[in-house]
Amino acid sequence: MVLKLYGSSMATCTRRVALILHEKKVPFELHEIDVQNKAHKKPDYLEKQPFGQIPYIDHDGFILYESRAICYYIASIYPSQGTNLVPTDPKANARLQQALSVEVANFNPFVEKAVLEKYFKPLYHGTKPDEKIYNEAISTLDAKLDAYEKILSKQKYLAGDELTLADLYHLVYGSVLPNTGYTGLESDSRPNVARWFKELSSRPAWQAVKENGFKSVAAY
Repeated sequence: MVLKLYGSSMATCTRRVALILHEKKVPFELHEIDVQNKAHKKPDYLEKQPFGQIPYIDHDGFILYESRAICYYIASIYPSQGTNLVPTDPKANARLQQALSVEVANFNPFVEKAVLEKYFKPLYHGTKPDEKIYNEAISTLDAKLDAYEKILSKQKYLAGDELTLADLYHLVYGSVLPNTGYTGLESDSRPNVARWFKELSSRPAWQAVKENGFKSVAAY
């Protein structure tokens, strides 16, 4: 049975999963959830995702939610298909876990807050951004990216010299940052961050996901 992805093609967390599915060349069916009409809050959906969030997957009856858990599962069960994103060597995997924690603790909270405040609020809710919240998030993100620059000056990717899930996770929110007026991921002042993010952004898997949503992929 083809893996089924339940989410919204325009939602960041659904795109995170779709990115990994494309990178791993895993066929899937996208089941679009009407979040505007709160389909993700209805009882039948809550049976699969008790928090009423998107996305979740159904893989031959195996239900899994939380986008990062889904991505790790996909990358783990298809190790030799597409790009290898989860190293099995204990030390290499430990570095992956370290890099995954870096993204969760030192990137996502601040970039998500900045994007929500400056881009999503005006776009989807028609409300003005709180400039103080945005500026504080960006100030913290700037300091975090200085640490990224140090890491990436010594190695190609966050977990070493091989691409992993941790790198790709940065794309879904990082790609929206320019819409807020922030260009720190492309700045000449951080050449290694700029090199890294430019390479990630050019990957065919991301190109398949980012423009105007995405569709089901029946086969590769």
